[in-house]
Amino acid sequence: MNNYSLGGSEVKSGSGEAISEIDQNKTLLVQKLTQDPPVKPVVVGGLSSIEEVFSHFQPEVELTHENSEGIETKETLHFKNVGDFTKGGIINQSEYLKNLNAEKDQYLKVVKQLNSNKVLKMAIENPEAKQALLESIHSLLTELKEK
Repeated sequence: MNNYSLGGSEVKSGSGEAISEIDQNKTLLVQKLTQDPPVKPVVVGGLSSIEEVFSHFQPEVELTHENSEGIETKETLHFKNVGDFTKGGIINQSEYLKNLNAEKDQYLKVVKQLNSNKVLKMAIENPEAKQALLESIHSLLTELKEK
């Protein structure tokens, strides 16, 4: 009986080739590569690289996003390599997520300014200065919308 273990490729015991096992502090995630279940599961042989697996199965997933107004948008994400499963890889494929990420970055910049700008902190703490600042921001927004 052949003795096999988890790793990047199949290696028969005693063949002289070594493959490192997955470390104990790592997690192996296994998931189907398409949304639709196969009619009949098939073992596919001859795929010797990750690129060939992605090329053969062409994994994709359909997503539905709902914005703050309740409007739904549908997107399909395509995975052509392992990097497409990362946070950046997923965000780069989705206009909705790109917009959310840009919005998050803008909020983080505002928070950073609030934490580091002493004049702005003092203006926010003083009710009169805070009101004047809010009025100037509103007038700027109105001006930007008109252009």
